[in-house]
Amino acid sequence: MADPVFFPFATSLDFGEVASICGASLPEGVEAGRRVEGAAALETAGPADLAYMDNPKYVEALAATKAGLCLVSARFADRVPAGTVALISPTPYHAFARILARFFPTALRPESVFASQGVAPGAIVHATAVLEAGVTVDPGAVIGPGAEIGAGTVVASHAVIGPQVRIGRNCSIGAGSTIQAALLGNRVIVHPGVRIGQDGFGFAMSPKGHMKVPQIGRVIIQDDVEIGANTTIDRGASRDTVIGEGTKIDNLVQIGHNCVIGRHCVICAQSGLAGSSTLEDFAVLGGQVGLAGHLTIGAGAQIAAQSGVAGDVPRGARYGGYPAQPALSWARESAWLKAAVARRGRKAGDNQE
Repeated sequence: MADPVFFPFATSLDFGEVASICGASLPEGVEAGRRVEGAAALETAGPADLAYMDNPKYVEALAATKAGLCLVSARFADRVPAGTVALISPTPYHAFARILARFFPTALRPESVFASQGVAPGAIVHATAVLEAGVTVDPGAVIGPGAEIGAGTVVASHAVIGPQVRIGRNCSIGAGSTIQAALLGNRVIVHPGVRIGQDGFGFAMSPKGHMKVPQIGRVIIQDDVEIGANTTIDRGASRDTVIGEGTKIDNLVQIGHNCVIGRHCVICAQSGLAGSSTLEDFAVLGGQVGLAGHLTIGAGAQIAAQSGVAGDVPRGARYGGYPAQPALSWARESAWLKAAVARRGRKAGDNQE
């Protein structure tokens, strides 16, 4: 549930305003001026709350909800109880997100611990660093020589911004994160503990030992990227590591040197991308996916959780398994293996008799 201490409620909306924001229409006879004072899950919502439902697993919760207004797709509208107004949307979750952004704007990105602009006591900003008006630097943060930070950006406590780093406007740099050899666009969210721009894992190996190869590239992060807590993005070796605009990266992800991530990709937690991997636009990696180096995941391709990918994946394909293969082949193989094990077990039992 929303805690007003952590996430203050910004404004209430009437039913008509909610419908307008969601691009939906109120049912006939519903009072447009009725107020929505909060948002909650189906199970806990009350008459003044907005809820949503778009997953068949929650049909029973929908039927029992006491929410005043509920966003649903057309297929579930007849399951909304009589005391709840159904607001039909083709994408209820997206519509709910738009309303939440109005109700709880401070939850959209990490905020300053002081909730005030300027350089706080205890922060260190080098004399040659350039901060536009409206930058917030919390206690313990360090801004290195020649760094440039755009208006509206928040640098949280104990974050370290290295020399010559460029950070755009309205970004959020989480507590304890470190950024070096990197250029960040606008509206980038970097959650706590993220490491950007450190050495890539590059060694010239030989029987006599392994020689460190200087990593002389950068990390380029385009607009509207979000990077989850404790994720690491290595700088390029001889070319740049690039994260395309709108890409969303979960917690605990490793992105190796020279990787190129396209626009609006999704990379779930604990995935690892070896050096020089390429994800084309709108590619999706499930949790704990591992990519070998120097391969390409085509645009719009989806890789199932815990898959190990050793070769290129075509555009729009769905792969899974270890080693990863087309999802249908993987499902058939898994079914055959399960049946084979069952047959073997039955045969062993017959022999014991």
